[in-house]
Amino acid sequence: MLSLALGPVALPLAPVLLLIAVWASSWLATRLARKGADKAPGELAGRTVIHAALLGLLVARLAYLALHIDAYLASPLAAFDLRDGGWYAPAGLVTGLAWLAWRSVRWPLLRRPWIVGSVAGVALWWLASAAIGLMGSQAMPSVQLTELDGARPVSLTEAARGRPVVVNLWASWCGPCRVEMPMLAAAQQRETAVGFLFVNQGESPATVQTYLRQEGLPLREVLLDSGSTLGQAIGSRGVPITLFYDAQGNQVDAHFGILNAAALQSRLRQLRPGP
Repeated sequence: MLSLALGPVALPLAPVLLLIAVWASSWLATRLARKGADKAPGELAGRTVIHAALLGLLVARLAYLALHIDAYLASPLAAFDLRDGGWYAPAGLVTGLAWLAWRSVRWPLLRRPWIVGSVAGVALWWLASAAIGLMGSQAMPSVQLTELDGARPVSLTEAARGRPVVVNLWASWCGPCRVEMPMLAAAQQRETAVGFLFVNQGESPATVQTYLRQEGLPLREVLLDSGSTLGQAIGSRGVPITLFYDAQGNQVDAHFGILNAAALQSRLRQLRPGP
């Protein structure tokens, strides 16, 4: 599950879960500090947890950029595009906990609230992420689709043909889809070791063909999902969604929302066969 539906709006689920976990951790630290025998300042306890989270997010982003520096040097402005979901969580987690440990030296009365609050927040985030499938690999759904060219029925696994593939769920009415589509089309033309499957959600063949012709997009391997069954199979509403599968059909990454070229290149490294 990658998104949370709120009426007609779909939100990326990972940052929503993170915000809930940080708020819960801050609230718990505040309550524990106020209830302590020494009457430690609860507001300070809660604010410090939030500061630790913000610092952790900054370091997690910088660490991700450092790990994929060549991709982001090619398009430096993409480093500021937080929508691409590029974070290195271990670096952020260690930084946040280290900040709380350092603050505990100055405020020993708040050591227990910070420890309990941070452990509870991390546990909540991890358990919720595991429960909805944000952690760990998932098998490629065996959904039935239709080829745009030829109208031949084909399953997603058949379309993958034993290759590592990028599967993009899109629709012509979707603004973010239209923004990222030229970049994905160029990547399909450029990449030889990775396949790109463009799975349209719920639109007619005529609508899809008209859009591709008007935009001048030379896409190959366009598939129709008239009932939006693939979105349902992965438990997410809304588009665009980009899924990354290895040659064995295991999901190695997923992204809800617009994807920039640098973030795409960093994820393609996980799919390209080794030398």
